[in-house]
Amino acid sequence: MMKKIRYIFVVLFQIIAVISFASVLGPSDPGGDPEAGGDPPLGGGAPIGSGTIVLMSLAAAYGARKIYYLNNEEIEE
Repeated sequence: MMKKIRYIFVVLFQIIAVISFASVLGPSDPGGDPEAGGDPPLGGGAPIGSGTIVLMSLAAAYGARKIYYLNNEEIEE
């Protein structure tokens, strides 16, 4: 009986996941050449490069810290 309930739950969860990811396509990008009088691209053309570098360096530092403390913990025990 529990296998049937679990199977039904998994199937319903997968159906809900598929339905929730299905979405109507948004409007097309109205962006043109802003210098020629067109609309700016969606998102305003904001640069994301520097934010990505900061985020990746913080993630690397956090990972290095975790590895350091895990290795330290093994030595003490």
